[in-house]
Amino acid sequence: MSILVVGISHNSAPVQLLEQLAIDHDGLHKLLQDVAHTEHVTEATVIATCNRLEVYSEVDRFHGSVEQLSRLLVERSGVRVEDVLPHLYVHYDDGAVSHLFKVAAGLDSMAVGEGQILGQTRAALQLGQELGTVGPALNTLFQQALRVGKRSHAETDIDKAAPSLVSASLERARATVGDVSGLRVVVLGAGAMAGLATATVSRLGAREIVVVNRTPERAERLAAEYGGRAAALADIAIEVAQADVVIACAGARSVLVTPQMVGTRPVALIDLALPHDIDPACADVPGATLIDLGTLADELQASEAGQEVVAVRGIVSQEVTAFLAARRQAQVTPTVVALRTMATNVVEAEMARLDGRLPALDPTTRDEVLRAVRRVADKLLHEPTVRVKELANETGAISYERALAELFALDPEAVSAVTRPGLGEVEQ
Repeated sequence: MSILVVGISHNSAPVQLLEQLAIDHDGLHKLLQDVAHTEHVTEATVIATCNRLEVYSEVDRFHGSVEQLSRLLVERSGVRVEDVLPHLYVHYDDGAVSHLFKVAAGLDSMAVGEGQILGQTRAALQLGQELGTVGPALNTLFQQALRVGKRSHAETDIDKAAPSLVSASLERARATVGDVSGLRVVVLGAGAMAGLATATVSRLGAREIVVVNRTPERAERLAAEYGGRAAALADIAIEVAQADVVIACAGARSVLVTPQMVGTRPVALIDLALPHDIDPACADVPGATLIDLGTLADELQASEAGQEVVAVRGIVSQEVTAFLAARRQAQVTPTVVALRTMATNVVEAEMARLDGRLPALDPTTRDEVLRAVRRVADKLLHEPTVRVKELANETGAISYERALAELFALDPEAVSAVTRPGLGEVEQ
């Protein structure tokens, strides 16, 4: 069994295509269930963010699985196959481990080092556990990825050195409206990104914060946390017309802000949603500046935070090496256990034969013979079992555990009967 990743992100596709692939809650569940029921797939989960859609799976076959998972991603998008396929990427086995660790550490984010991806990675694991599509392989992988992400933020200042989408967009908006301090800001949405936006403008001293959301209770909760006020979605036109800055993070199924809502005074329209919340035509309204994910992508990628990024890359490299070594040794363990079980059975069979031939053998002598036979078996097995664990960490085409099983004629059923650890709680 091997880990396979098939995905698309801001690094491989334009924002316009990512928008067409954007997935809601029901769509995410449907995609994951379809993947889990695909031939050759034994475990699966999906990381879905505003600029990333990745399927993680454990598979028993590479080529057929790549084709099937790619087809699922393309078919659900409604976009022509030839328009999507060139933007898909594939990571397999060791490469898949390295990719997930980079994602969890924030190295693959549009805003390098941003911390939201850690929560989104945790959500992917929790979803797979809830739907029963995650098993021991992906559980172990994702739990370790979460630890890698937490270690990267604890041991470096990557999250402080690299700008978030919100802070980067507000910096760009300064040319139109100046500093946020003293301005009226309208936030559309009440999810994680909207929470980050509200917290950021509050910290920067916004004069008034208005949270607009389809669900009034969520808008009121977020607004109250930062001393703002909530507004109904029905009043969005009034709120937008009076705003200095609009930050849209709702990801609604249709645009929420149209050119007709935008006044003629200077206003910064920041659209951080996929699919987009602000009609692109708003950019043509006099006095309005539209900032979206497409306009932010290049400058955010160029802002990689020097020494902090280098440090995180070092952490990821260490963790990938350690994880792969542990996994290879774990793959050897069932064979080693089966070999030692076989030796134990041989010793017991020989002692039973001895009992039949020498029924009058006194217990003290029998115990001494038993200890001697066990020592011989242990010494004969010690070097092969130690060496096979060492050799398992070497790269190459040779499967040493398979060779060991062949040399000692181990029963495949005995090897597979050695159970793997069960699922644990999601790392918080």
